[in-house]
Amino acid sequence: MSDKKKISFVIPCYGSEKTIEYVIHEIQETMDQKKKEYDYEVVAVNDSSPDKVWDVLLGIAEKQRNVKLINLSKNMNRPGAVMAGLNHASGDYVCVMDDDGQCPMDRFFDLLKPLEEGYDVSLADYPERKQSAFKNFGTFMNKKMTEYMLDRPKDLQFTNFMIMKSYIVKEICKYKNPYPYMTGLVLRTTRNICCVPMEERARYTGTTNFTFAKMLSLWMNGLTAFSIKPLRLASMLGFAIAFSGFLYGVYIIFKRIFMDNIAQGYSSIMAIILFIGGIIMILLGLIGEYLGRIYMCINESPQFVIKEMVNFEKE
Repeated sequence: MSDKKKISFVIPCYGSEKTIEYVIHEIQETMDQKKKEYDYEVVAVNDSSPDKVWDVLLGIAEKQRNVKLINLSKNMNRPGAVMAGLNHASGDYVCVMDDDGQCPMDRFFDLLKPLEEGYDVSLADYPERKQSAFKNFGTFMNKKMTEYMLDRPKDLQFTNFMIMKSYIVKEICKYKNPYPYMTGLVLRTTRNICCVPMEERARYTGTTNFTFAKMLSLWMNGLTAFSIKPLRLASMLGFAIAFSGFLYGVYIIFKRIFMDNIAQGYSSIMAIILFIGGIIMILLGLIGEYLGRIYMCINESPQFVIKEMVNFEKE
């Protein structure tokens, strides 16, 4: 039996037919530097990509048996694809990374080192993000949201290049609900996390697939998946508006009794009605979002549906 530790690289793939081969080749070159110390496998998950990335992956897997493939039957977005990979990773350490070449694989062993020193999770920390202003805004908003909703320490920078110990991965995989949120899953499992500063690379080619719809979905997962603070905030907002209405009512009564001068203000009344009505609709929508997610969880909607697997040994 080998004493070498095994590292699994989980790569969700979407729109990366021109980059995934370079990413896997760089993993191979990096791991060859310490092949006496570590074994490795690559678990590439095709998230029902519209391009020919699956054909490219099949060509790689035919030559390299340690490149294992999972083909999803429908697009589940990055969190679902990552969960599919984590559920089938067998390494002592599991690294999650992107398929576009932005993760600095040449710094991988720097990222691994904190785990050898006792940390449970190690994250790449990019002081400067090489991405669009739109995606920077999404990253900033997501960071602020998780700091409030999930009590995330402000010095932790969650990125798409991270490595975890196997017991953390096993605990994460116990989550079977249809709205996985990696930041929340990690934070509810451990706080023994280290950040490693490094420089993010530019994409090999192409543009990001991170759309506004995906950003909104990410925010909603963070808001509703692991915290009831939005509901508490809604209650506090309701009390604040009700109290403001009470004070305004007292003011109107006082003015009517002592000043006998109440202006006939149609516009102000309509503005108040529309404002309060809008707040009510927002809060009802928030409650509906929670109820809808509960309904989907009760129906056991899957995180991912696997269509095909390649190079996995049959138990």
